[in-house]
Amino acid sequence: MLRRLLQPFWVLLAIIFLIEAWLWDHLEPIVARVVAMIPLRAFKQWLADRVDSLSPAMTLIVFIVPVIPLFPLKLVGLWLLAHEHWFSAIGTIVFAKFLGVGVTAFIFDVTRPKLLEMPWFEALYDFVLRIRAKAAALVDPIKRRILEILRGDGTGWSARTLRLIARFRRSVQQAR
Repeated sequence: MLRRLLQPFWVLLAIIFLIEAWLWDHLEPIVARVVAMIPLRAFKQWLADRVDSLSPAMTLIVFIVPVIPLFPLKLVGLWLLAHEHWFSAIGTIVFAKFLGVGVTAFIFDVTRPKLLEMPWFEALYDFVLRIRAKAAALVDPIKRRILEILRGDGTGWSARTLRLIARFRRSVQQAR
């Protein structure tokens, strides 16, 4: 009974987790392209050389510190939200989120080998990967159903309604 009551919560949590994972996966190549366009490639190599000389614990500090300056940007977004500057607030928060994920992906790419030398970090990393796989397994049937509904492939009322709307739209376009 409790499991069924908590199911929507777990699905929501899984969706949020997968959005974070999607952002991570899609921002890392963008950050890599930006690094390739501006002289960050040299910076990345310099940083990698420095990280190689650090202990894993000091590497953890290198991984965490770059995200700290983004915190005030998120606070600015919350201040704008509190003062009902909706579009500015949403833009600032989304910008901070994208920037944070991008910077974190960049730094994690450089520091990952050293961080994974720490057993507790490796266990945490493996745990996050397992949670990501479970979240995907939980959300995949829902995603498939939504895609079926949007394509109108299913047999339920929503699929029939979407097919009817599509036929109506085609008839309107043909009438023009």
